[in-house]
Amino acid sequence: MTAVKDSVHDYITLDPVAAELVDTPEFQRLRHIKQLSTVRLVYPSASHTRFEHSLGVYHLASCALSHLGIDGDRAAHVRAAALLHDIGHGPYGHQTEDLIRRRTGRDHDEIHHLLDGTAVGDVLESHGLSPSRVADLVAGDSGLGQLVSGELDVDRMDYLVRDAHHTGVPYGTIDHGRLVRELRYRDDELVLAEGNVQTAESLLLARALMNGTVYRHHVSRIAGAMLERASERLVDDAVPLEEFVRMADHDLLVALDTHVPKLGQRIECRNLYKRAVWAPIDAVPTNVVDFDAEAARAAAREIADIADVPFDSVIVDAPSRPRIKESRSRVVVNGVVRRLEDASELVGALRAAERAQWRLGVYAPEAVRDEVAAAAVDVLDVPVRATK
Repeated sequence: MTAVKDSVHDYITLDPVAAELVDTPEFQRLRHIKQLSTVRLVYPSASHTRFEHSLGVYHLASCALSHLGIDGDRAAHVRAAALLHDIGHGPYGHQTEDLIRRRTGRDHDEIHHLLDGTAVGDVLESHGLSPSRVADLVAGDSGLGQLVSGELDVDRMDYLVRDAHHTGVPYGTIDHGRLVRELRYRDDELVLAEGNVQTAESLLLARALMNGTVYRHHVSRIAGAMLERASERLVDDAVPLEEFVRMADHDLLVALDTHVPKLGQRIECRNLYKRAVWAPIDAVPTNVVDFDAEAARAAAREIADIADVPFDSVIVDAPSRPRIKESRSRVVVNGVVRRLEDASELVGALRAAERAQWRLGVYAPEAVRDEVAAAAVDVLDVPVRATK
């Protein structure tokens, strides 16, 4: 067994399969992908990586399997899936995920292609594990897959605690030890045992607080939107898509500096665009709230034309409608499995808070912010007051 010192879980013990998987090129790449991508432009100490997060998820999965009494071949496949769950991420993680999905049709948790004929697949097969079965678990398929990708997954438990630790904020602090111990399987569904409504609520509350203060901080959103626009240009003009997908963070910055310098240098030096519009959901027309990437680009181009500025000087950022995935977590109440949203009055309040925090963003260089704001108000039918 190999022991690894971790900043959150102290020592993590790797079984022989995990020890070999960690040394593969596909897993070592995660050392060079930051867990919080552009959030570190707000919280300087948030420099942790998907490498250490993946080790943490492996550790919590191992603990959960032990408490659930699951061992042997089934446990070995789950542990491998927990360790490998993030190897499908592109550079800057979630910041390029939408671009990659639009161009390839793949989400980051679809990793079958990364296990076929690779060093990772070879390691799995050498230990009698099925790469296809591991990939299915990463995608959340089957009851055991819920432990890796689901409403009560160990991925969420690790990143909340780890992100809070490295940003220095207290909001993601959860009792992951209790969460892991109280997991049960009922009719092939992962649930929390009787008496754990508040335990489930703590996970929900931690995620909601981290969303507002960390994950959706406006500076990170601006930088992320600029990164996505620059990455689109890079893939369209200079770098093959499959090469882009396997880049690490520093590879992307170098490529942007070379091929999309006006945006790339701004991102690298934190010389970010400013908010020209920052509008709450109730002030935004429904069709704009529901913009997809193509509609947002079309609106940005129209705004740029009216404001008489280059297209890359306008970015329209319409996030998806607020939702709380964790509200579908299942918990046993009086012997009956219930969704948390049906068992907790807190869910309704948090949904209202998520809606209140939603913002439409239109970003532009400071020198042309007023012109862009005026054009955006016209194109998007957003009241002037919403730009303040």
